[in-house]
Amino acid sequence: MFVRMLGGLGLMGGALALSAGLATADYSLTILHTNDFHARFEPISKYDSGCSATDNTEGKCFGGTARLVTAISEARKRSNNAILVDGGDQFQGTLFYTYYKGKMAAEFMNKLGYDAMTVGNHEFDDGPAVLRGFMDAVSFPVLMSNADVSGEVALKDKLLKSTVIERGGEKLGLIGLTPHDTGELASPGPNVIFTDPVGAVQQEVDKLTAAGVTKIIVLSHSGYNVDKRVAAETTGVDVIVGGHTNTYLSNTSDRAEGPYPTMVGDTAIVSAYAYGKFLGELNVTFDDAGKLIHATGEPLIMDAAVAEDGATKDRISELAKPLDEIRNKVVAETAEAIDGERGACRAGECTMGNLVADATLARVRDQGIQIAIQNGGGLRASIDKGPVTMGEVLTVLPFQNTLSTFQAKGATIVAALENGLSQIEDGAGRFPQIAGMKLVYDPAAAAGARVVSVQVMVDGAWSDIELDRIYGVVTNNYVRNGGDGYKIFGSEGMNAYDFGPDLADVTAEYLAQHSPYTPYLDGRISVK
Repeated sequence: MFVRMLGGLGLMGGALALSAGLATADYSLTILHTNDFHARFEPISKYDSGCSATDNTEGKCFGGTARLVTAISEARKRSNNAILVDGGDQFQGTLFYTYYKGKMAAEFMNKLGYDAMTVGNHEFDDGPAVLRGFMDAVSFPVLMSNADVSGEVALKDKLLKSTVIERGGEKLGLIGLTPHDTGELASPGPNVIFTDPVGAVQQEVDKLTAAGVTKIIVLSHSGYNVDKRVAAETTGVDVIVGGHTNTYLSNTSDRAEGPYPTMVGDTAIVSAYAYGKFLGELNVTFDDAGKLIHATGEPLIMDAAVAEDGATKDRISELAKPLDEIRNKVVAETAEAIDGERGACRAGECTMGNLVADATLARVRDQGIQIAIQNGGGLRASIDKGPVTMGEVLTVLPFQNTLSTFQAKGATIVAALENGLSQIEDGAGRFPQIAGMKLVYDPAAAAGARVVSVQVMVDGAWSDIELDRIYGVVTNNYVRNGGDGYKIFGSEGMNAYDFGPDLADVTAEYLAQHSPYTPYLDGRISVK
């Protein structure tokens, strides 16, 4: 599946040399990077969910902060100049975040010695105040260039657009980026105004270069496609460290979305998947004028060959004690693995989407609810075959969302589905997982015109959706209140109730009622 990079700086076949022959004044730098860590302090399974101590001992697990401590230390020893940066979304994803919020991330990022990070959309999940608490606790700058925070008291005097650090006697300019649509993806509040990334980056590049800084690195939590656009439409950016789309770039794996680095003009773009499964290691060389002339590297897989730092492992175990009773409780059994993989659940019908949508609809069907819609981005992991713990369910559904019921006309539902299908090419989390409906769509059509047909189960039979008919709908409170672009549910939905039971509890109870649960696909979502 993945190939280890041999000898730290080996496997140069995929490397990119931008010029031959290096002058004596050339400056070399190793950029170590992570992104989309999502509170995976403990090792993860191949499904990106929790991994048992037994499986970890048997070498079946990946990642975890204790491995990163070792890998980062070894990487620094290989380099004469190194920095460690993060592409955002340290927050959210496991009970560690639910319980400790940003405090645990701050502790371990300080221990690892990060030089900077950008704000991810999930850093806003609990509002600006929690982000500010994290920023006050870390010993490095947190950056975000494409937003006006002057009206937000928690951030206006703290959150920087860019910064300058020194390494090896040279100045490095660092710029942060967060998703343009963070207002739809998280809870930044009304006082943070997000702007287009291209203009924001160029403004900071111009400011830095005017101050004599010629080596510029963007920490971007905006996704692979946006990163390529920023590289193409700006001047002066040397490296973009990506995040947000969990993109795996590699020169050695057939599962990579592109080469590492991906070159757009003279700009090198890198990304290291997610969840601490890889440590990105990019080695770059600049000439005397500050021009990037060489860029090579490969994400290093954090598998069992990377030893876990004992002190770090002990500290995580200590912090886990308050959580263990909840997360170790076995709630059900599954006959096969339930697929909640990002690529599956944001592009079509997936077994985890069916499970969660079925569970929510079953819970409220007796309230006259006929349709369930769950955003694919709310599904954060898979579950492996065998016993299912509450910890696994909470890793899949970590956001503490509640069930929301409301009524809506068929036309509103179709418009909402169009929103859900509007960003398939970007792997956006708004993709709809459904129950009580059949959806046929055309991915080749223009956004806003992709729905081909919708049928609803009414009185035990499938019938075409009627645009003027009122249907009962269940979703989660995040979607019902406009998250992931579903604003029409807030403006056009009727008789809404947003305070139902927790989505994770509902899913766990449904699994228990159907244990051993057999995951399935039934063609409820299909392509024309």
